[in-house]
Amino acid sequence: MKLGIYSACLPSLSPAEAIDAAAEAGYAGIEWRIAHDIGDSGTPHFLTNNRCTVAPEPRAVSDICTRTRTAELEVVALSPYVDSGDAAGVKDMMRIARDNAVPSIRLRAPWMDDSGFHRLFAEAREFFDHVATLAARYDVQALLEIHQRSICPSVSLAHQLIGHLPPDRVGVIYDVGNLVVEGYEDHRMALQILGDHLAHVHVKNAQYVGPAGGGVWTHRWSPMDDGVADIPRVLGLLAEAGYRGWVSVEDFSDSRPVHERMQFNAEFLRQHADFETPLTQPL
Repeated sequence: MKLGIYSACLPSLSPAEAIDAAAEAGYAGIEWRIAHDIGDSGTPHFLTNNRCTVAPEPRAVSDICTRTRTAELEVVALSPYVDSGDAAGVKDMMRIARDNAVPSIRLRAPWMDDSGFHRLFAEAREFFDHVATLAARYDVQALLEIHQRSICPSVSLAHQLIGHLPPDRVGVIYDVGNLVVEGYEDHRMALQILGDHLAHVHVKNAQYVGPAGGGVWTHRWSPMDDGVADIPRVLGLLAEAGYRGWVSVEDFSDSRPVHERMQFNAEFLRQHADFETPLTQPL
């Protein structure tokens, strides 16, 4: 397997700082957050003020790909915020990915809303059928991310949506942390269901927290080694399943400073799985 990091979990760093930190910590590649909302010097936030973001423009993506590879890191994937149904947006991102030799882009299923599951699912199935055609045209794989609050929060639903499509054109991101929040199925069974459609893995962890005095529990993101998900077991099952792709760190916890967190996660994950040696060796 290959150990990468997703820039979305590095909101306080600029892309240039993230490249240096990733190389120093021993990661082999970076998955880049692609969005118009590039963070500023204010308080960093994973979703609303994230400096470690690249504009969805050809020149900006080309520049970050060059910088990443100059540091002897791989560009794992581009992770844009393209809405389900936006075929033009997919086409633009696939063209940019192809032109920069990036193998894949992340997509998501529709968010669940009042229009109802069956209508949303039918629309999403038609959309991803078209995405598969675009993937063949541009030779860029689309990655459906399993995500809470979407119509595909579980492996079973993701496979129901895209399982009929060629896995080299449309695969699935197995997001371990998101499955803590919604959609958990036994990991061994889930990996067997996905089969060849397992294309990418996100690792993070979460805890459930109850309010003082009782009531409805909610989740919060937690350190990699301290949450509901048994990350070492997941890594073992991935190896058992013959998975050889990217395991991308997406740690949204804030219990450690960012550089310490990057180093800890890399060391923790390498203790529990065999990862390819990165081109750049950590100092």
